[in-house]
Amino acid sequence: MRRGGGGGGDRYRNPCLTMHQPWASLLVHGIKRIEGRSWPAPINGRIWIHAAAKVPEPDTIKVMEDFYREIYAVNGIIDIKFPDHYPVSRLLGCVEVVGCVKSEELVCWDEVPESVRFEGLTQFCWLCENPQKLLVPFEMRGYQGVYNLEKKIYDAAIRGLRPVKGPLPVKFPLPDISNPLSLKPGSLPSCKTGSKLSEPGHSCSVSVAIAGAKAAATQFSKKDQSQSNHEIRKHNDQKLDMNYPSGTRHILPQEMDTRMSSLTNDSVPAKNSLDQQAHIEVGGNSRSYTLEANSRSSSHPGAPSHKLFAAALKGLSSK
Repeated sequence: MRRGGGGGGDRYRNPCLTMHQPWASLLVHGIKRIEGRSWPAPINGRIWIHAAAKVPEPDTIKVMEDFYREIYAVNGIIDIKFPDHYPVSRLLGCVEVVGCVKSEELVCWDEVPESVRFEGLTQFCWLCENPQKLLVPFEMRGYQGVYNLEKKIYDAAIRGLRPVKGPLPVKFPLPDISNPLSLKPGSLPSCKTGSKLSEPGHSCSVSVAIAGAKAAATQFSKKDQSQSNHEIRKHNDQKLDMNYPSGTRHILPQEMDTRMSSLTNDSVPAKNSLDQQAHIEVGGNSRSYTLEANSRSSSHPGAPSHKLFAAALKGLSSK
Protein backbone atom coordinates (compact mmCIF):
# COMPACT_ATOMS: atom_id res chain seq x y z
CA MET A 1 0.00 0.00 0.00
CA ARG A 2 1.33 3.40 -0.98
CA ARG A 3 0.77 5.05 2.36
CA GLY A 4 1.56 2.37 4.80
CA GLY A 5 -1.96 1.79 6.11
CA GLY A 6 -1.51 2.13 9.83
CA GLY A 7 -4.63 3.94 10.99
CA GLY A 8 -6.69 1.08 12.35
CA GLY A 9 -4.40 -0.23 15.07
CA ASP A 10 -5.01 -3.76 16.36
CA ARG A 11 -8.78 -3.34 16.20
CA TYR A 12 -8.96 -4.11 12.48
CA ARG A 13 -6.79 -6.82 10.97
CA ASN A 14 -8.50 -7.02 7.56
CA PRO A 15 -11.21 -4.35 7.70
CA CYS A 16 -14.28 -4.74 5.53
CA LEU A 17 -17.22 -2.46 4.80
CA THR A 18 -20.59 -3.60 3.51
CA MET A 19 -22.15 -1.15 1.05
CA HIS A 20 -25.35 -1.08 -0.94
CA GLN A 21 -25.27 -1.39 -4.69
CA PRO A 22 -24.57 0.35 -7.01
CA TRP A 23 -22.17 2.31 -4.77
CA ALA A 24 -20.10 -0.77 -3.87
CA SER A 25 -19.25 -1.69 -7.46
CA LEU A 26 -18.72 1.94 -8.47
CA LEU A 27 -16.09 2.23 -5.73
CA VAL A 28 -14.28 -1.00 -6.59
CA HIS A 29 -14.27 -0.08 -10.29
CA GLY A 30 -12.52 3.19 -9.54
CA ILE A 31 -15.41 5.38 -10.70
CA LYS A 32 -16.37 6.45 -7.19
CA ARG A 33 -13.41 7.96 -5.32
CA ILE A 34 -15.15 9.31 -2.24
CA GLU A 35 -17.05 7.13 0.21
CA GLY A 36 -19.45 9.36 2.11
CA ARG A 37 -20.43 8.63 5.69
CA SER A 38 -21.94 10.39 8.70
CA TRP A 39 -18.92 9.27 10.74
CA PRO A 40 -15.17 9.65 10.14
CA ALA A 41 -13.11 6.80 8.73
CA PRO A 42 -11.84 4.62 11.58
CA ILE A 43 -8.89 3.34 9.53
CA ASN A 44 -6.20 4.28 7.05
CA GLY A 45 -5.14 1.65 4.56
CA ARG A 46 -6.80 -1.20 2.71
CA ILE A 47 -10.48 -1.81 3.28
CA TRP A 48 -12.40 -4.63 1.65
CA ILE A 49 -15.72 -3.81 -0.02
CA HIS A 50 -18.70 -6.13 0.30
CA ALA A 51 -22.02 -5.66 -1.53
CA ALA A 52 -25.14 -5.86 0.63
CA ALA A 53 -27.99 -8.25 -0.12
CA LYS A 54 -30.47 -5.67 -1.42
CA VAL A 55 -30.86 -5.77 -5.20
CA PRO A 56 -30.54 -2.20 -6.53
CA GLU A 57 -33.50 -0.61 -8.26
CA PRO A 58 -32.93 0.19 -11.96
CA ASP A 59 -33.86 3.82 -11.23
CA THR A 60 -31.15 4.02 -8.57
CA ILE A 61 -28.52 2.61 -10.91
CA LYS A 62 -29.55 5.08 -13.61
CA VAL A 63 -29.42 8.03 -11.20
CA MET A 64 -25.93 7.18 -9.97
CA GLU A 65 -24.54 6.46 -13.42
CA ASP A 66 -26.01 9.78 -14.62
CA PHE A 67 -24.35 11.50 -11.66
CA TYR A 68 -20.91 10.20 -12.55
CA ARG A 69 -21.37 10.92 -16.25
CA GLU A 70 -22.16 14.53 -15.43
CA ILE A 71 -19.35 15.18 -12.95
CA TYR A 72 -16.70 13.44 -15.05
CA ALA A 73 -17.78 15.50 -18.05
CA VAL A 74 -16.71 18.59 -16.10
CA ASN A 75 -13.15 17.24 -16.39
CA GLY A 76 -13.64 16.40 -20.06
CA ILE A 77 -14.14 12.66 -19.57
CA ILE A 78 -17.15 11.30 -21.42
CA ASP A 79 -16.22 7.64 -21.98
CA ILE A 80 -16.93 5.81 -18.71
CA LYS A 81 -17.08 2.04 -18.54
CA PHE A 82 -19.68 1.21 -15.90
CA PRO A 83 -20.00 -2.27 -14.40
CA ASP A 84 -21.94 -4.72 -16.54
CA HIS A 85 -23.86 -5.84 -13.46
CA TYR A 86 -24.09 -5.08 -9.75
CA PRO A 87 -23.84 -8.35 -7.77
CA VAL A 88 -25.21 -8.57 -4.24
CA SER A 89 -24.08 -10.51 -1.15
CA ARG A 90 -20.57 -10.67 -2.60
CA LEU A 91 -17.09 -9.57 -1.60
CA LEU A 92 -16.09 -7.41 -4.58
CA GLY A 93 -12.56 -6.18 -3.92
CA CYS A 94 -10.84 -3.44 -1.97
CA VAL A 95 -9.67 0.18 -2.00
CA GLU A 96 -7.14 2.10 0.05
CA VAL A 97 -8.49 4.74 2.41
CA VAL A 98 -5.76 7.39 2.52
CA GLY A 99 -7.59 9.91 4.66
CA CYS A 100 -10.88 11.47 5.67
CA VAL A 101 -12.00 15.10 5.48
CA LYS A 102 -15.23 16.97 6.01
CA SER A 103 -17.46 17.84 3.09
CA GLU A 104 -16.81 21.58 3.45
CA GLU A 105 -13.10 20.86 3.14
CA LEU A 106 -13.37 18.60 0.10
CA VAL A 107 -15.61 20.89 -1.96
CA CYS A 108 -13.08 23.72 -1.58
CA TRP A 109 -9.96 21.63 -2.22
CA ASP A 110 -8.45 23.09 -5.39
CA GLU A 111 -5.67 20.49 -5.51
CA VAL A 112 -8.03 17.70 -6.57
CA PRO A 113 -10.07 17.46 -9.79
CA GLU A 114 -13.38 19.27 -9.80
CA SER A 115 -15.25 16.02 -10.35
CA VAL A 116 -13.88 14.72 -7.03
CA ARG A 117 -15.09 17.83 -5.26
CA PHE A 118 -18.59 17.19 -6.59
CA GLU A 119 -18.54 13.88 -4.69
CA GLY A 120 -18.50 15.65 -1.32
CA LEU A 121 -22.18 15.07 -0.57
CA THR A 122 -21.97 13.82 3.02
CA GLN A 123 -20.59 15.04 6.34
CA PHE A 124 -17.43 12.93 6.21
CA CYS A 125 -15.63 11.99 3.01
CA TRP A 126 -13.36 8.96 2.99
CA LEU A 127 -10.64 9.46 0.38
CA CYS A 128 -10.14 6.28 -1.64
CA GLU A 129 -7.32 5.26 -3.97
CA ASN A 130 -5.90 2.13 -5.61
CA PRO A 131 -9.11 0.17 -6.33
CA GLN A 132 -8.73 -3.56 -6.89
CA LYS A 133 -11.45 -6.02 -7.79
CA LEU A 134 -11.78 -9.76 -7.39
CA LEU A 135 -11.80 -11.81 -10.57
CA VAL A 136 -14.47 -13.96 -8.93
CA PRO A 137 -16.50 -12.15 -6.23
CA PHE A 138 -16.96 -14.25 -3.10
CA GLU A 139 -20.40 -14.93 -1.69
CA MET A 140 -20.48 -13.98 1.98
CA ARG A 141 -22.59 -12.35 4.66
CA GLY A 142 -21.99 -8.72 5.58
CA TYR A 143 -22.34 -6.72 8.78
CA GLN A 144 -22.97 -3.13 9.78
CA GLY A 145 -20.10 -0.71 10.15
CA VAL A 146 -16.46 -1.69 9.64
CA TYR A 147 -15.69 -5.27 10.66
CA ASN A 148 -12.89 -7.80 10.27
CA LEU A 149 -12.90 -10.10 7.28
CA GLU A 150 -12.65 -13.76 8.23
CA LYS A 151 -9.13 -15.05 7.78
CA LYS A 152 -10.10 -17.92 5.49
CA ILE A 153 -11.96 -15.50 3.21
CA TYR A 154 -9.06 -13.04 3.30
CA ASP A 155 -6.54 -15.75 2.44
CA ALA A 156 -8.56 -16.78 -0.59
CA ALA A 157 -9.48 -13.26 -1.70
CA ILE A 158 -5.99 -11.74 -1.54
CA ARG A 159 -4.86 -14.05 -4.34
CA GLY A 160 -7.69 -13.07 -6.65
CA LEU A 161 -7.22 -9.29 -6.69
CA ARG A 162 -6.53 -7.36 -9.86
CA PRO A 163 -5.80 -3.61 -10.07
CA VAL A 164 -8.41 -1.36 -11.65
CA LYS A 165 -7.83 1.91 -13.48
CA GLY A 166 -10.77 4.25 -13.14
CA PRO A 167 -11.71 7.04 -15.56
CA LEU A 168 -9.65 9.60 -13.59
CA PRO A 169 -7.49 8.09 -10.82
CA VAL A 170 -6.57 10.49 -8.03
CA LYS A 171 -3.64 10.68 -5.64
CA PHE A 172 -4.77 12.88 -2.79
CA PRO A 173 -1.96 15.25 -1.72
CA LEU A 174 -0.96 15.05 1.94
CA PRO A 175 -1.01 18.25 4.02
CA ASP A 176 2.12 16.94 5.74
CA ILE A 177 4.20 14.76 3.41
CA SER A 178 6.08 13.34 6.38
CA ASN A 179 2.86 12.09 7.99
CA PRO A 180 0.80 9.55 6.00
CA LEU A 181 -2.07 10.04 8.47
CA SER A 182 -2.27 13.81 8.08
CA LEU A 183 -5.41 13.79 5.90
CA LYS A 184 -8.00 13.99 8.66
CA PRO A 185 -11.02 16.15 9.47
CA GLY A 186 -9.93 19.72 10.08
CA SER A 187 -6.61 19.33 8.24
CA LEU A 188 -7.68 21.39 5.21
CA PRO A 189 -9.12 24.90 4.75
CA SER A 190 -12.88 24.85 4.41
CA CYS A 191 -15.50 27.14 2.95
CA LYS A 192 -16.90 27.65 6.46
CA THR A 193 -13.64 29.06 7.80
CA GLY A 194 -13.43 31.95 5.39
CA SER A 195 -11.11 30.24 2.93
CA LYS A 196 -10.55 31.96 -0.40
CA LEU A 197 -11.10 28.64 -2.10
CA SER A 198 -14.49 28.29 -3.71
CA GLU A 199 -16.90 25.47 -4.27
CA PRO A 200 -17.14 24.13 -7.83
CA GLY A 201 -19.74 25.85 -9.99
CA HIS A 202 -22.87 23.92 -10.93
CA SER A 203 -24.35 23.75 -14.39
CA CYS A 204 -28.03 22.90 -14.61
CA SER A 205 -27.36 19.29 -15.58
CA VAL A 206 -24.80 18.83 -12.80
CA SER A 207 -27.21 20.30 -10.26
CA VAL A 208 -29.91 17.87 -11.34
CA ALA A 209 -27.43 14.97 -11.14
CA ILE A 210 -26.32 16.00 -7.64
CA ALA A 211 -29.93 16.25 -6.44
CA GLY A 212 -30.61 12.78 -7.80
CA ALA A 213 -27.51 11.31 -6.15
CA LYS A 214 -28.43 12.84 -2.79
CA ALA A 215 -31.95 11.42 -3.03
CA ALA A 216 -30.63 7.98 -3.96
CA ALA A 217 -28.29 7.96 -0.97
CA THR A 218 -31.12 8.63 1.50
CA GLN A 219 -33.41 5.81 0.34
CA PHE A 220 -32.06 3.37 2.92
CA SER A 221 -33.31 5.55 5.76
CA LYS A 222 -36.87 4.43 6.58
CA LYS A 223 -37.84 7.99 7.39
CA ASP A 224 -36.67 9.32 4.04
CA GLN A 225 -37.37 6.33 1.79
CA SER A 226 -40.66 7.54 0.31
CA GLN A 227 -39.36 11.04 -0.31
CA SER A 228 -36.08 9.81 -1.80
CA ASN A 229 -37.86 7.47 -4.22
CA HIS A 230 -39.97 10.42 -5.32
CA GLU A 231 -36.84 12.51 -5.80
CA ILE A 232 -35.17 9.75 -7.84
CA ARG A 233 -38.16 9.60 -10.18
CA LYS A 234 -38.17 13.39 -10.33
CA HIS A 235 -34.48 13.35 -11.27
CA ASN A 236 -35.09 10.93 -14.14
CA ASP A 237 -38.01 13.08 -15.31
CA GLN A 238 -35.82 16.18 -15.29
CA LYS A 239 -33.16 14.37 -17.30
CA LEU A 240 -35.79 13.48 -19.90
CA ASP A 241 -37.11 17.03 -19.99
CA MET A 242 -33.59 18.26 -20.74
CA ASN A 243 -33.31 15.84 -23.68
CA TYR A 244 -36.63 16.68 -25.34
CA PRO A 245 -37.59 20.00 -26.94
CA SER A 246 -40.25 22.20 -25.40
CA GLY A 247 -43.74 21.03 -26.22
CA THR A 248 -42.99 17.30 -26.21
CA ARG A 249 -43.10 14.63 -23.55
CA HIS A 250 -43.49 10.88 -23.06
CA ILE A 251 -46.89 9.38 -22.50
CA LEU A 252 -47.59 8.69 -18.86
CA PRO A 253 -47.60 4.99 -17.88
CA GLN A 254 -51.28 5.04 -17.01
CA GLU A 255 -52.03 6.73 -20.34
CA MET A 256 -49.97 4.16 -22.22
CA ASP A 257 -51.79 1.38 -20.37
CA THR A 258 -55.16 2.82 -21.38
CA ARG A 259 -54.14 3.34 -25.01
CA MET A 260 -52.59 -0.11 -25.36
CA SER A 261 -55.64 -1.70 -23.72
CA SER A 262 -57.83 0.09 -26.23
CA LEU A 263 -55.70 -1.15 -29.10
CA THR A 264 -55.79 -4.77 -27.97
CA ASN A 265 -59.46 -4.91 -26.97
CA ASP A 266 -61.21 -2.82 -29.64
CA SER A 267 -62.02 -4.01 -33.12
CA VAL A 268 -59.26 -2.94 -35.48
CA PRO A 269 -58.51 -3.63 -39.13
CA ALA A 270 -56.54 -6.86 -39.63
CA LYS A 271 -53.10 -5.83 -40.82
CA ASN A 272 -49.52 -6.39 -39.78
CA SER A 273 -48.95 -2.96 -38.26
CA LEU A 274 -51.50 -0.64 -36.71
CA ASP A 275 -50.66 3.02 -36.19
CA GLN A 276 -53.02 4.94 -33.95
CA GLN A 277 -52.79 8.58 -32.99
CA ALA A 278 -53.25 9.54 -29.32
CA HIS A 279 -54.29 13.14 -28.68
CA ILE A 280 -53.51 14.39 -25.16
CA GLU A 281 -53.89 17.73 -23.42
CA VAL A 282 -50.91 18.64 -21.23
CA GLY A 283 -50.71 21.93 -19.38
CA GLY A 284 -53.20 23.54 -21.77
CA ASN A 285 -51.18 22.54 -24.83
CA SER A 286 -52.43 20.09 -27.40
CA ARG A 287 -49.94 17.33 -28.27
CA SER A 288 -50.09 14.19 -30.37
CA TYR A 289 -48.26 10.89 -30.06
CA THR A 290 -48.15 7.81 -32.23
CA LEU A 291 -48.67 4.40 -30.71
CA GLU A 292 -47.62 1.37 -32.73
CA ALA A 293 -48.95 -2.14 -32.19
CA ASN A 294 -47.66 -5.03 -34.23
CA SER A 295 -50.13 -7.85 -34.51
CA ARG A 296 -47.45 -10.44 -35.20
CA SER A 297 -45.42 -9.61 -32.09
CA SER A 298 -48.47 -9.28 -29.85
CA SER A 299 -49.66 -12.74 -30.84
CA HIS A 300 -46.25 -14.26 -30.12
CA PRO A 301 -46.36 -16.34 -26.89
CA GLY A 302 -43.28 -14.51 -25.59
CA ALA A 303 -44.54 -10.98 -26.23
CA PRO A 304 -45.02 -8.78 -23.15
CA SER A 305 -48.49 -7.62 -22.20
CA HIS A 306 -49.37 -3.95 -22.50
CA LYS A 307 -49.35 -3.70 -18.70
CA LEU A 308 -45.78 -4.97 -18.51
CA PHE A 309 -44.82 -2.60 -21.29
CA ALA A 310 -46.34 0.31 -19.40
CA ALA A 311 -44.56 -0.72 -16.23
CA ALA A 312 -41.25 -0.82 -18.09
CA LEU A 313 -41.74 2.82 -19.02
CA LYS A 314 -42.31 3.88 -15.41
CA GLY A 315 -38.76 5.16 -14.91
CA LEU A 316 -38.88 7.05 -18.24
CA SER A 317 -42.19 8.87 -17.80
CA SER A 318 -42.70 12.52 -16.94
CA LYS A 319 -44.90 13.99 -14.25
